[in-house]
Amino acid sequence: MKPRTGIIGPNDSVRLISEIAAEYKDRLQIIPFIYQKPEEAADIVHKNQHLVDQWILAGPAIYKSFQKSGVKQPFFILKLDGSSLTKTLVDIGYNDKKSLENISIDMLAERDILETYRDLGIPSKQIYTQEFTKETQLEDLLSFHQKLFQDKKVEICVTCLRSIYDQLRLQNIPTYRVTPTRSNIRETLSTAVQKWETMHFKQSQIAAILVKVQGMEKKEDHNMVSYDLHRLNLEIQAAILQFAESISGSFVTIGTGVFVIFSTRGSIQETDKPIGSLLETLAIITDLPANIGIGYGDTALTAEENARLALNHAQNYDSFCAFLVDNDGTIEGPLKEQEAISFQYRTENKEISGKLKKSGISITTFNKILSVQKRMGNGSITASQIAEWLKMTPRNARRILTGLVDEGIAEIIGEEAPTSKGRPRKIYRVGEGF
Repeated sequence: MKPRTGIIGPNDSVRLISEIAAEYKDRLQIIPFIYQKPEEAADIVHKNQHLVDQWILAGPAIYKSFQKSGVKQPFFILKLDGSSLTKTLVDIGYNDKKSLENISIDMLAERDILETYRDLGIPSKQIYTQEFTKETQLEDLLSFHQKLFQDKKVEICVTCLRSIYDQLRLQNIPTYRVTPTRSNIRETLSTAVQKWETMHFKQSQIAAILVKVQGMEKKEDHNMVSYDLHRLNLEIQAAILQFAESISGSFVTIGTGVFVIFSTRGSIQETDKPIGSLLETLAIITDLPANIGIGYGDTALTAEENARLALNHAQNYDSFCAFLVDNDGTIEGPLKEQEAISFQYRTENKEISGKLKKSGISITTFNKILSVQKRMGNGSITASQIAEWLKMTPRNARRILTGLVDEGIAEIIGEEAPTSKGRPRKIYRVGEGF
């Protein structure tokens, strides 16, 4: 698939870039966008991002405006360097027979300017420069030229910006413009093509996600009747199926409590359901720790091998965490999610531990309730919220909250009207010190 490439800049720059881009017509689909002033770029980019896969900016001055658009698409900036300046100096000195001294030049790096003058054997003592940085304001560049010309320190102004060129010419100031060379443009277009093809190849890489719920085999042997175990297995499989569907993948069970999902790298990176959401769901369904290993590879075998290595790192690191192993062997982890609930399997508070034991509530359940309450964002919780998050009946949730209140580690702070007929529902605050 050819990337839709937006070219944004002043009319003459866009026209030249589009002309050279015709050489890449088999690998790029060009969409031109023309502005009158660089500050217009933000609005153009924001409104047209749905039409474009990547952007080519006709110069560094557009970068600041591009950032304001908030668009996160790939972009490439046409570079202006010594060779670009040489073309302009030839126009001044050879074509127009003017002096190449007493000149002000903006945006270009001072080193590039001085080296160009030295290579051409031209004195550079009367050359004034104003480099472009992230903090540079366009109006500062305009005043830089105006003041030097008014003070008779320069006879010619050289700018890299069409808008400044136009304003200086309107004031009858002799002005020339530095534009990208064809070589600059071809280099940028080639880079855009190569980066897109590399990214597209990576996006199509096979991804294997290994999910392991630890201790399922022990539940199978001792702690659960067959119906309960089967029901738990179905809930876990439903959660994994839902996640697999969100990344256009498929999954298989490869052992008790062990599953593998196959998808593509691009699907995982583009999903709105991050890997932490699956860990969170598993945390709610079962009290058992779970880990995830993600592996990328050019083949299913390589991806699965990397996923096994990632899972091993996750298990050695901590419960409820995920690691990733890339195709080049790079290991990343633990992968964090800002909105994931987190909880511990123990508490260092012996008093709390004793009260929980007395009320028949496990430390894990208590910590889950604290995590859900934190996620609610208002420091309170209801039985219906606990029932929804922890996948239990409202009656069981009320029993747990009543037990916590009786032991002094929760309090009733209010009531809310039910959505249908019935008694008002109690609002609780749970915690060691509320």
